[in-house]
Amino acid sequence: MPFLVLVRHGQSTWNLENRFTGETDIPLTALGREEAMTAGTKLRGITFSHGFTSVLQRAIDTMTLILEEAEQQRLPVTHDRALNERNYGELQGLGKAEIAKQYGDAQVAIWRRSFSTRPPGGESLEDTAARVIPYYLGTIKPYLQKGDNILVVAHGNSLRALMMHLEGIGEQEIADIELPTGIPRRYTFSEDLKLEKCEYL
Repeated sequence: MPFLVLVRHGQSTWNLENRFTGETDIPLTALGREEAMTAGTKLRGITFSHGFTSVLQRAIDTMTLILEEAEQQRLPVTHDRALNERNYGELQGLGKAEIAKQYGDAQVAIWRRSFSTRPPGGESLEDTAARVIPYYLGTIKPYLQKGDNILVVAHGNSLRALMMHLEGIGEQEIADIELPTGIPRRYTFSEDLKLEKCEYL
């Protein structure tokens, strides 16, 4: 029975500063590196066949640290922009608190959590899903169909989009789901790729 493990990258500097990060290439904090190493410890004993990350450094570094701790440094890893974080457009780099003062908490909540509403110049979660899910179906799922275990390290919104597809989560429900940094979420499939179990490790 194949496994798919999703990990949101460890804490980044702009996570710490409560800024909209999006596709800006921001490094991990010291805590983020620790979170990645802890995730790797939890994944020891699972043999993966392939890994996938976005092209953003915080995801790539998280994958590297995970594989070091899991003692699987030779795992082949593919980096693709399809797994990048949702683009927050004009909000990228701005503090969430200052944006809330300017536009109000309700508007910020819509920009952050609505499925289909785009922030100014950016992507909605629906737009993010439109690149993540085809990539999963065309590139990642074939490995699972062969019975391989796969590790994906990406971002809060790109992984939430994938969770919607894998778990059948609705557009309203996904607004309340927050994926924690550095905690592996394992999906166990049957041989015909029916989802049997999903859990945080």
